Amino acid sequence: MDMRVLIVEDEPFLAEAIRDGLRLEAIAADIAGDGDTALELLDVNAYDIAVLDRDVPGPGGDEIAQHIVASGSGTPILMLTAADRLDDKASGFELGADDYLTKPFELRELVMRLRALDRRRGHSRPPVREIAGLRVDPFRREVFRDGRYVALTRKQFAVLEVLVAAEGGVVSAETLLERAWDENADPFTNAVRITVSGLRKRLGEPWVIGTVPGVGYRVETTAGTRAGTRAGTRNGTGSGSGTGSGSGSAGG
Repeated sequence: MDMRVLIVEDEPFLAEAIRDGLRLEAIAADIAGDGDTALELLDVNAYDIAVLDRDVPGPGGDEIAQHIVASGSGTPILMLTAADRLDDKASGFELGADDYLTKPFELRELVMRLRALDRRRGHSRPPVREIAGLRVDPFRREVFRDGRYVALTRKQFAVLEVLVAAEGGVVSAETLLERAWDENADPFTNAVRITVSGLRKRLGEPWVIGTVPGVGYRVETTAGTRAGTRAGTRNGTGSGSGTGSGSGSAGG
């Protein structure tokens, strides 16, 4: 399969017909028959494209589109609807839809539109970064360490993105708070320290994220340094300056 899409459609026969037809075109498809299921699938899977029927039970296609846009995932949206008025299409585009297809439609046209969206998406993908055995794909929100998939929370992924982009440079806790949280984050929170600690555990040993006491964090680029960082953490020498519990203490 060279593409994975989410089909949000409450007519089982139509949804299954689309899924089966797409499989013949090497396009994998998951089905959500209502808005709640769609939101759950979007939170746990990385989709290349979301195909949304605007009229589904629970949160409708419009709300799902808003969720996708707000998530920052960049997942393209193709709206499906029986309404073909220009105003209906315009409102869909305003919500973040990238394309629109009116029911009834031919499967061949849907496939062509999906291929076109995928090509445009490919041109705008952020680069996959590799450092110290880590492979971070910002578009698919996937992380691998030495070929092993690592499941991260959204906040852990956001922190790792910033650290990896620094290419081994030190990133202060304040910078992480600014980049991975929002403008309303409390500058004295322990969120950075706690998130980095959880991120280290998810990535496994030897620790690949080092602490520069009183300064910040960085991705360690050599095995020897990573082993030393782990030993230092066990001995308490890598836990920060100890001058405070806020984000600026770079503890964790």
